[in-house]
Amino acid sequence: MPGGRTVTPWGRLGHIALTVADDARSATGWVPGLAQFMPDRRTLGAEPGFTQVRTRSEPDGERPFLRDLAPLQDDVHRRFALRVALPHLRMSLARDADGLNAWIHDTERSWTVLSAIGDGRTVATQGGPRRLADELERAWDAWLEAGRPSLYDFGMTVTDSGTTQYMWVNDADSGPRWPIT
Repeated sequence: MPGGRTVTPWGRLGHIALTVADDARSATGWVPGLAQFMPDRRTLGAEPGFTQVRTRSEPDGERPFLRDLAPLQDDVHRRFALRVALPHLRMSLARDADGLNAWIHDTERSWTVLSAIGDGRTVATQGGPRRLADELERAWDAWLEAGRPSLYDFGMTVTDSGTTQYMWVNDADSGPRWPIT
């Protein structure tokens, strides 16, 4: 029904409020916040953890990771944007005497460890077919280039066929887009 509203959980990130278009062939809406009233069933299934994914491929080198990891823990807007750009990645963070560390995996075969080594330095070790530290840096750069949008600047468009679904920032028609599955 044109003008109808749907409010639904979206992944592990909160919820989305969509309004059906006048032609009833699509719905578009903004992210109103991070609150969840009911988790999406797709997020409740048992996924392999980092340790399981890590055993599926050997490390293939390390390199400096030249970003401060603190925003991954402290900046909800940056973390939201990274989850939109990289929805299939899982990330865990922990602080030790050397700083903040991150364990990232794709639930299949690719993983990266961002290890704090003291003096504000971090090293990325990666394994598997995807270079997850590189993907994280590219998504981080895209967020910066988009002007550091807040999570409230993001929206979603879904078509009636269900084949075209994407998140966007600032403008549904002309803003940057990320396909969602």
